[in-house]
Amino acid sequence: MKLQELLLSLRFQKITVGVNPEVTSLEMDSRKVKAGTVFICIKGYTVDGHDFAEQAVNQGAVAIIAERPLSVSVPVIIVPDTKRAMAKLACHYYDNPTEKLHLIGVTGTNGKTTVTHLIEKVMQDAKRKTGLIGTMYTKVGAKQYETKNTTPESLPLQQLFKEMLAEQVDTVMMEVSSHALHLGRVRGCDFDVAVFTNLTPDHLDYHESMEAYLYAKGLLFAQLGNTFTDKVAVLNGDDPASIEFSRLTTVDVVTYGVKGKADVMATNIRITPSGTTFDIDAFGERESISLQLIGMFSVYNALAATAASLVSNVKLKDIKKSLEQVKGVPGRFEAVDEGQDFTVIVDYAHTADSLENVLKTVKDFATHRIFAIVGCGGDRDRTKRPVMAKIASDYADRAIFTSDNPRSEDPKKIIQDMVAGVRKGQFEVILDRKQAIKQTIKEAAKGDIIVIAGKGHETYQIIGDTTNHFDDREVAREGILERSDFNDSLLNK
Repeated sequence: MKLQELLLSLRFQKITVGVNPEVTSLEMDSRKVKAGTVFICIKGYTVDGHDFAEQAVNQGAVAIIAERPLSVSVPVIIVPDTKRAMAKLACHYYDNPTEKLHLIGVTGTNGKTTVTHLIEKVMQDAKRKTGLIGTMYTKVGAKQYETKNTTPESLPLQQLFKEMLAEQVDTVMMEVSSHALHLGRVRGCDFDVAVFTNLTPDHLDYHESMEAYLYAKGLLFAQLGNTFTDKVAVLNGDDPASIEFSRLTTVDVVTYGVKGKADVMATNIRITPSGTTFDIDAFGERESISLQLIGMFSVYNALAATAASLVSNVKLKDIKKSLEQVKGVPGRFEAVDEGQDFTVIVDYAHTADSLENVLKTVKDFATHRIFAIVGCGGDRDRTKRPVMAKIASDYADRAIFTSDNPRSEDPKKIIQDMVAGVRKGQFEVILDRKQAIKQTIKEAAKGDIIVIAGKGHETYQIIGDTTNHFDDREVAREGILERSDFNDSLLNK
């Protein structure tokens, strides 16, 4: 594509460029610039792309998109907002790839990862070729990549969609975070189905109020369009936020729930330590489902996935078959089982609501003591720390407070924020996370349940500016195998 053709996407701006070179790529990272690149200067939290414009030119950039004049030897196209311009340029350059994909976006405080994985399973069984973008990784067909943000910036996102089309992907499931919506990362994404899981306090360090947080989530539904198209908003009818989201969208709304009347409903719910059974009623059809997943939150996740799959033209009986085959999602209520006589569960629960859901579920089937190992991330919402600590101490027989990803904060100060929500004697502090996990496992008796919350699938721990390898599941496994009684039992077999 020629430069002047690319710039046609920036409407209502007077842009005069005397040259018209061939554009071979768009980049927001100066390290990736090569001959023929148009470099877009983005202001980040710690770095400003404008400072790297000269480096980009030296590496072969043929034009710069910026918010201020720059002294470089190639054309500088000045725009009011480079992030907004980047989304438009990316969509134009990659020929609006999401218009050719069936794109399902899932937003909400909790459940996004599980819901996208459940939908992925249904779609794959329905012979769709799938892509997935989320917290744990990005998938393009059979390929899998690491992910930096739950939802990438608009430019790499459109590049990704273009790659998916090249790999014959037709259906994409994407986690859509409130940050991504508020920062405009999904501008230009043509969603076909938007799914809402739930809204509970989180990210208030960024959004500052629940009203602002709700508004950010609501952007996904408002952006579905203002015409009566075949697009669909799938809303949790049991969450009050859905009332506002239904007002924000013009497209058809399909609700799911347990408590009140909904289009997709679960009844006769039975939760056991080995799984969850219930009936699904949807648009005049009924199926009985036996999930290998545990807990009421799993019922809601399954309903959300069912509704999204139904409106994507998959039959209820086929959805049932797919959901029943799912054994779990990494780091989500994941058991670490080495044959020990107590239970260890690793879960990503890092909000008050998700932690309460996990511990409530455990309490329903626990016959002995419950241990809860809980930490809170540094440089993140401080308001949830005392709440999470109180939930841990309320539901567990023993609450152990430890480090999560402290980042630039002093771990001791994070713990101080947590213990402000509990009385003395209701908890103990073991600052070192590895020690907390191994010591708790060492003290566990037959029938006890240990919940290790906060990091789930993560394989790292961020302390200061250093990212160290750390996997709760690996540490738990080590702790189990180090127990002398466990090793004795193996020898006696």
